[in-house]
Amino acid sequence: MKDYFRKDYEKGLWSMESITLIYMLFTTLLIAYYWQGLADPTGMLVTRFVMLGAMAAAYGLYRLYPCRALRIVRVFPPLLGLIFWYPETYDFCSQLPYLDHVFAQIDQTLFGCQPALVFNQIVTSTFWSEAFNMGYYAYYYMMGATLIFYLLCRYREADRAGFIFLASFFLFYVIYEFLPVAGPQYYFKAVGTEAAETGVFPAVGYYFQTHTEMLMPEIKGIFSQLVLGAQEVGERPTAAFPSSHVGMSTVTMLLAWQTKNKWLFWLMMPLYLLLCCATVYIQAHYLIDSICGFFAAVLFFWLTSQMYDLIHSRRMANSKL
Repeated sequence: MKDYFRKDYEKGLWSMESITLIYMLFTTLLIAYYWQGLADPTGMLVTRFVMLGAMAAAYGLYRLYPCRALRIVRVFPPLLGLIFWYPETYDFCSQLPYLDHVFAQIDQTLFGCQPALVFNQIVTSTFWSEAFNMGYYAYYYMMGATLIFYLLCRYREADRAGFIFLASFFLFYVIYEFLPVAGPQYYFKAVGTEAAETGVFPAVGYYFQTHTEMLMPEIKGIFSQLVLGAQEVGERPTAAFPSSHVGMSTVTMLLAWQTKNKWLFWLMMPLYLLLCCATVYIQAHYLIDSICGFFAAVLFFWLTSQMYDLIHSRRMANSKL
């Protein structure tokens, strides 16, 4: 632990800080474009100034006493920013007509039913309900555990892991901002489960601009209550396709695999499998969302890895000049 408090100045921004600034600039341009249609564009800009202030304060603290521990502190504002950027995907995508009828029809064509309805009807036991909800709720803890492991035990690889993690998240968010899909828990509430069961999927257009009601699940235990509580606080009719729960948990598992720590990877594996099933079971996603979330994660992991390695190699070459 002494190494973390020994003076050790490193030039430049964390890659997590850089990619966050780029995403903030991109979404600021979206705010300007959609200004008239947004509920609170001024508040969205204020959020960006607060984030810039938090990042600057963390950087200033590090400059006062440059050490590894305070450099790690600098990663927290970008990570906490995900809490604010996710609801904004709803503000942006709700400016466009929703496409749930397309994705519900894809599920119907591929599987002959609505898996988000059938799965929940077939598996009714409290045990499996709680197991799936536990996996879904573990999403945040899996990501946090993996990033903390890198920061404390794989510090030299933490910058790369953080870039892959945040850049992948932002790629999902960019898709959500231009591809409005609310997911079964919102769409089936809007059109009625009877229509969905009979294969009738009407287009709802801009309905979710003014309606955010979702199907209320049956509470069977503590984990289903925790998931519902989290959804009531932070969920919006957005971000259904592709599933970021499947996608980012897959990115997390790939990062965990690269630590070469078998305990970290295999302890999270059961939770990961339960989480992937839960996305459909709790009706947060169409099955096609979850399938595509997995493949998108593999693509994003490869793409962001290549991006980081290219940027890092150029940075190293420039530092030698």
